[in-house]
This record gives sequence, structure tokens and C-alpha cells, in this order.
Amino acid sequence: MRAALAGRPPPGPSRPEFWRSPLRGPWLTSVLGVVLLVGLTVVTGTGMLSYAAYNPGLGPPNDMTPDKGLLGFYLFPWPTSPYWLYRLTQGMHVTVGLVLIPVLLAKLWSVIPRLFAWPPIRSLGHALERISLILLVGGALFEFVTGVLNIQLEYIFPGSFYPLHFYGAWIFLAALVVHVALRMGKVRAALRGRSLREELRTPTRRTKPESPDEDGLVSPAPAAPTISRRGALGMVGLGSLVMLAVTAGQSIGGALRTTALLAPRGQNPGTGPNGFQINKTAEARGIRESDVGPRWRLTVRGAGREIVLGRDRLLTMPQHTAHLPIACVEGWSTTDQEWSGVRLADLAALAGYDTQPPGVLVESLQRSGSFRSAALRDNQVRDPDSLLALRVNGADLSLDHGYPARVIVPANPGVHNTKWVTTLTFGNPADTT
Repeated sequence: MRAALAGRPPPGPSRPEFWRSPLRGPWLTSVLGVVLLVGLTVVTGTGMLSYAAYNPGLGPPNDMTPDKGLLGFYLFPWPTSPYWLYRLTQGMHVTVGLVLIPVLLAKLWSVIPRLFAWPPIRSLGHALERISLILLVGGALFEFVTGVLNIQLEYIFPGSFYPLHFYGAWIFLAALVVHVALRMGKVRAALRGRSLREELRTPTRRTKPESPDEDGLVSPAPAAPTISRRGALGMVGLGSLVMLAVTAGQSIGGALRTTALLAPRGQNPGTGPNGFQINKTAEARGIRESDVGPRWRLTVRGAGREIVLGRDRLLTMPQHTAHLPIACVEGWSTTDQEWSGVRLADLAALAGYDTQPPGVLVESLQRSGSFRSAALRDNQVRDPDSLLALRVNGADLSLDHGYPARVIVPANPGVHNTKWVTTLTFGNPADTT
């Protein structure tokens, strides 16, 4: 208290000499910041595309973010071509995000003295910068932590992950824009002040602290170096490569799938026609054998008509084949599977829409969990590869893969490829024409 009253920092991390690493300084922070900025641009862009892929403009049940207002300005009808679009964008979103974790931690380590700067507020401009810094650090940690938990534990935030992640992303993005605007000049100056090539050639014994800076990153009482900046950057790069190696296989597939140790649903779950990844099992979603037995029926509604079809009747209709993957928000995806069944457009014709079929509301038998129904746009219904699938890879669907019938649509998020379908309602509330 006496130190504070005297205008001096209190004992502890608020005193500059508390931080003794000789590596901290504007140059190292700027290098890490540039790498993080490039990566976060990719993560942010693909994250916005991921939100658009859910077609939130259709409203319930797709829209998980009420009152989004102007934040949804960029939304557009999600296309069905190329068919691997969502697999690419969401795989990049999750993989790049995980790869950036070591960079983020290193960046936070490099600037931690600033979080304890004394006095906490020096001027109005300094106060605004501090607020943006708190929102930036808090927003980054929130987005990364909630994203990792969702990947690892699946639906740990039932019904709320999407709005939490969506609004958190916009808060973080706003803080990032302010921070970049305030700091870009200093970043340029720091990067020009030292040569990256020279720093990568400098061993530990010749590593020297940077010149004192006004932000207090450089320690006034540095300890002897135990690692060079080259070594520090190498450790961060190695950590990112390890994260890449243990996650990328979940979306790339092939031999790398066996190395996806941090992707719980990224590994090969078995063999045979139905031997590919799933998120939700029939048991976990309350599906009973009686629900999918001989009495199962599909109800097709629209244009004042209602048709009830059994599985045998569906199998007598023209069957079509599509080679499509399943790609989920957690970043994992399957290779292309051979699906066969009835085109959604043909079912729309049964409901009275012979030309220009509208969107459809798809309802499932599942009794628990999220995404018991999903709305598809008219362009998704009209795609010739959009099927009510009855078989996969030459065999009947397994119960966990949606038997007796499931939806499969090109470039569609996995949770919107509804399993255990019981009702298709064409037109309102899914009509977007």
C-alpha cells in the first residue's frame, strides 16, 4: 500500500525486474504476433464459413444464435458444390486452430509483463488499449478453450456451443482489429530493427536482451540466457508440428488417420461397408429397435399432400448413387462413401413439387440430444446427389449410421445429414424461394 501511495509498483509481478527472461522484447513478440495474425485470419474466415454452412437464415431449427442482427450480414445460401467444401473449410478451421495453440501460449508468455503494468491506467488512450488487450486475451482463450472442449468431449455445451462460440468470436475479432490498429506501427519498427536470419543464426551464448522499450517487455535485470531466440522459436514450431501430426489425419485421411491421437472421432472405427466414423450412436439418441422395425414409416408432406412410405416402397423407387464424405464441426471427416437411395427431389415430386422443389424440414426419430431436425435449402434439395440414403457401400445402413433411412447432402455439415429420418416436410418452414 505504501508503495502504491508513493507511486511505485507494489511488490511482485507489477515490478519490471520481476520478469527476468532475456528473450522478451518487441521483436520476439512481433514475430509471434505476425504468425498468430496470419493463422487467426484463416481460423476466423473458415469459422465464418462454418456458421454460414448451417444455413442459419432458415431460422429454427438451424439458427442457434438468436438476435444476431448485423453480425449475420455476410450470410449466403450455402452451396452444394464442390461437394467437399465443408470438409475442407472445417478441417482447416479446426486443424489450424489447434496448430496455433503453441504460438498463442508463446505470445501470451512474451507479453505477460504488460498485463501487470503499473499504473494500470495512465491515460484515456492507455485505458482503451488495456480494455482491448483484456478482450483480446480473454476472447482468444475463450475461443480456443471452448473449441478444444467441443472437439474432445462433443456437445459439452448442449445447445449453446454455437452461440457461445459465435458471439465470442465477434468480441475477439473486434478486439483484434483494435489491437492491430494500435500496434501495427510498433510491430513494423520492431521487425525492421532486427534481422530474422541473424536471429536464427545466433546461439545461446551470444543471445543478448533487446534494447529497453516503452512497453516494458524488456527486463531491466535480465538473467543469463538458457536458450536462444532461435531455440525458443524452434520449440514453438515443433509444438505446432506435433499438434499438426496428431490432429490433421482426422480430416486428411489415409495413413495419417491413425496418428490423429487428439481427434477422438478421427480414427478408423472398424471395417466393412459401415466401418467409418460416427458422432452419435443410436443408443445415445434413444433409438429403439421397435422404432426402426417393420412398422417404421416415412411421412412426406407438402403442397397439401401427405404420403406415407415404408422402406420396401422406397427401395422400389428409382435408386441413385452419390460418392460423398461426412464432415463434422469437430474437424473430422470420412473419405468418400458410396451412398444409394432416393433423390430428395424425387420425394419432393411425390409431395406435389414436380418442378423447382423447395426446401425441406427433416425430422428424426431420435429422442435426445441436439439436431433432432434440420432445414435444408431449395438448392440442397435440387442437387442430384442429395439423397434419402438407404444403403452405403453396397450394404444396408447400420443402425448407428441411420437405418432405416438418413439424409446425405453434398457439402453439408454432418449434423444436418439427419439420421433415422421419419418425416420430410417440403415447403414451409424450410421454403427459401
